[in-house]
Parts: sequence; C-alpha cells; structure tokens
Amino acid sequence: MTNWREKEAKYFLRAGRRMPLLTVRGEGSFLYDDTGKRYLDFFGGPATISLGHSHPVIVNALREQAQELIHVSNQFYSIPQIQLAELLIEHSVFDRVYFMNSGAEANEGALKLARKWGKEKKGGAYEIIAADNAFHGRTLQAVTAGGTERYKAPFGPLPPGFVHVPFNDAGAIKRATTPDTVAVFLEPIQGEGGINVPDDGYFKQVRAWCDERGILLILDEVQTGCGRTGRLFAYELFGIEPDIMTLGKGIGGGVPLSAFLAKEHAAVFTPGDHGTTYGGEPLMTRVGYEVMRYMIEQDLPARAAAKGKIIERRLHSLLDRCPHVTEVRGKGLMWAIEFSSDLGERVTNAALENGLIVNNVRPNAVRLTPPLTVSDEELEQGLAILEHVIERDAAPAK
Repeated sequence: MTNWREKEAKYFLRAGRRMPLLTVRGEGSFLYDDTGKRYLDFFGGPATISLGHSHPVIVNALREQAQELIHVSNQFYSIPQIQLAELLIEHSVFDRVYFMNSGAEANEGALKLARKWGKEKKGGAYEIIAADNAFHGRTLQAVTAGGTERYKAPFGPLPPGFVHVPFNDAGAIKRATTPDTVAVFLEPIQGEGGINVPDDGYFKQVRAWCDERGILLILDEVQTGCGRTGRLFAYELFGIEPDIMTLGKGIGGGVPLSAFLAKEHAAVFTPGDHGTTYGGEPLMTRVGYEVMRYMIEQDLPARAAAKGKIIERRLHSLLDRCPHVTEVRGKGLMWAIEFSSDLGERVTNAALENGLIVNNVRPNAVRLTPPLTVSDEELEQGLAILEHVIERDAAPAK
C-alpha cells in the first residue's frame, strides 16, 4: 500500500469510499495522477467543474481577487458579491439572491425561507412535499428532504414536516397536499437518484397545482443549473417558473459557492433571519461572477445542448447493441446509463483503468457529467472508451 493511502486510512473519518486514484493536477477535461497518467474526467466533481480544470478564467479571478480582498464580513458591501447577484437576477426569473458555500446550505436557506413564508402568508403551513430518490445534501434538514432512506436511517429523529411521493407523478403531489403544505421541493432532473428525467408535462402540472393551492414551488438546481442541461437553468426546459431556486456546484466552477434565489413575493427574510460567515465572500463570488459571465458570453448552455446530442446518439447506439444496457437518459451534459444488473462499480473501475473517470451513481447505473467546455474530440474519445468497457471489459459473463 502506498504511503498516501496508509495516511488516509489512518487519519480520515471514514464517511465514504474513494476510488484508487491520487489526483495531483487538472487541466481542461483531464486529471493527472501521481504517476503522470492522464484521465478524461467525465465525473467532474460531480457536475462541478463547469469550465474544466484550472480554467484561466478561474485561475486569474482567484489570483487577482486574492491580491485585493479575500474575505470580509457580510456586514459590509463588496463589489464581486453585488456583481454576481446582478448577473444572476438579470439572467433568471428571480428578484432576490443570497449566497452560501454549498448546495446543502443553499437548500437549507430555501427551506427556511419557505417555512417563514408559510408562517406569514399561509396560516403557519410548514410541510414540504419532496420526491422519492431525491438528493438535497447531507445536513439534517437536507437529508430529511432527500428521498433515500439509507442516508437518513442512522440519524433519527429527523426534523418533522417532510412528505415524500414518487417523482414524475403530479397526481401523487395532489394527493399528498394538505392545509399544512407550504411547498413542493423537487430537482428538475434527479441527479444522485440516477439522472431521472421527468415527462414533458410533469412540471407544468406541478406548477399549476401550486398556483391553485397557493403553495410554493422550490427547485433544487444545484446539479442541473448553470448550463448543465443545455439551458442556463433547467426550469427553462420545462416551460415553468419556480418561486425559489437553489444553485451550487457549477456556479463556482470548483470553488465552494452556492446560492438560493427567490421571487419577490417569496422573499420574506428580514435582518437576523439568516446568515453565513463565508457565503458570498469576495474571493468566491468573484470566481462565480467570472464563471457565470464566461458561461453566458460564450453561450456554453447551447454548446452543452449540442454536445448532449452527440452523447444521446452514441448511447442509444450502445443501447441497441448491448442487451445488458437497459436504458440511457439525460439532457445536455448530464447522462446516465442503466444496466440489467449491478454493473455500475465494475464499469466505473474498468473505465478508470482505461483512462476515463465516470461515476457509479447507482449500483446499476453510471453517470456522465463532463465539463461544459469538453471538446467534440474529447467527448468522442471518452465515449469510445466507455463503449469498449461496457461491451467487452464489463459485460456480464455468458
């Protein structure tokens, strides 16, 4: 066992498993290990390295801002924070924004905002309807809102007020709604649940129901937002407008930054209701501003949509050829391949040996979330490796 693996085993709290790879450098769509071997990174953090590894836009923003101002209390104004706020509001349907550090924190803030709205505007309503197989983060409230039981089971008693229904079933939301319901909380496309894409009419039905019953619609776009699905924000794919939205991952291109955004009627926080030490600090929001500005100016969402067509074509061809591939699904640069048995880890490990990093998002599925800046040549190269692995190296024994 190499020294770094021994030290990790000795010192770290074991809350997860690692892949057998020591990363030391990244450039564009590639990661390099301690031996100098190069890997195409189609995992990306996941879905976090939106501009690729060590993109000059990010490196320059970090260098320039670090020389001016790294951190200041949110009791003061700072230019990068206001610049990023303006950019997000001007390119979305929202009126207000608040910055945090992680997706889970953004979701916590959104849920707090909804609960206060329910107290002030809907007679104390507090229940949140969420979806089975959802993932919203690892804090207690976020993990309770999530729909995966094994993530919750060790940590009870959990916060009350969450009801779960099947994803992509508007009727189930209607049946679960009570006078105590304050909001419906969903991912536009479920990420950790296996890249589950809803039917085209699902969100229009949910939006109409929320309007009819006077409840909020909150979308967790931590993974789907910031160009990932082929639009700047995934709600645009479905022709609806949420009342509250959360962002993370791709907004910072690899630095810890997240946000929750709200329409004016839902923006009920007043001074003292929420706070953060690091959220929105100049260093992180400067990076976020440069990442989002580059994304918008270079129209990376449209490029992601076009590259998604390449993935879709190649994966559907694979589906036709391989009996053990049972489904492919996704949008833009966010895809999953599902197998007839629990081949996810086997495919992931075989891909790694062949120089491609993917993620076994579920035991029977792998996830592909390459950078939005991935070239057509890199995309074809990575898909060729994956096809080889699935057809030969990781095919079930006959």
